[in-house]
Amino acid sequence: MKEFLNNLRRDQKIVILAGILFVILTLVLMVLLAVDSTQILGINRWIKPIKFASSIAIYLFTLAIFLFFLPDFKKSKKIIAYGSILFMVGEIALIIMQAIRGTTSHFNNSSLFDGIVFTVMGIMIVTNTFLIIWLTVLYFRADFELPNAVVWGMRLGLIVFVIGSAQGGYMASQTGHAVGGLDGGAGLPLVNWSTIVGDLRVAHFLGLHAFQAIPLFSLALVYLKKQISLIKPTALTVIFAALYFSAFTLVFAQASAGKPFIRQEILTGKFNKEEILK
Repeated sequence: MKEFLNNLRRDQKIVILAGILFVILTLVLMVLLAVDSTQILGINRWIKPIKFASSIAIYLFTLAIFLFFLPDFKKSKKIIAYGSILFMVGEIALIIMQAIRGTTSHFNNSSLFDGIVFTVMGIMIVTNTFLIIWLTVLYFRADFELPNAVVWGMRLGLIVFVIGSAQGGYMASQTGHAVGGLDGGAGLPLVNWSTIVGDLRVAHFLGLHAFQAIPLFSLALVYLKKQISLIKPTALTVIFAALYFSAFTLVFAQASAGKPFIRQEILTGKFNKEEILK
């Protein structure tokens, strides 16, 4: 593991460094969260920047691993690496700027300036998605020296990630993430997914984190194969990816129907059976 991390750091130095800087930014934002109680749509204005900064850090570390194991395609890998860093820095800069201004960053068309900010963010994310589509194509073209299950875990993780990104575009077309009500209001801790109405962010979260979940599952299967010879890592990876995508589809359909991922009554314990079964 130590040798792998050293090689990864040398090969993907710029991406790893960017990821570390986003971790530091997350910690700084957490300090701001502790000393500033200003709210936007009912939640502390630093919650959203913290969520995005930490998610981007995880994304960049994961991207570094994907680029590290991709053989050849040096020019393409460099474009994907630098492009992703550029777009992620631009994204978080605009999110923080809007938080400082005391307004929302996403789905905000309340003024010409805010509309331009949201449009620029959308362009950056769409372009970054095309970079990941490019990476996905390369992953199907390349010949790997990795276990077959891990290769398919990474390929399928990329596919679901791209679908999750496209679902984010759908949210933008709806100019909001809430279905059956307005954005904001009561939500789950930290993620703030609505407990009152449908929230499209749940599916978006699942889709994007397929980037990590499916490859990690395949890696665990390869390890277990050494202990239990009957395990078929590649087949189980494909099945897990199908189940993961089914879960993504299910929570997307749930939100689209205006139903929250977890209802407020369940969290408080104040509900009746008939209401919950509706």
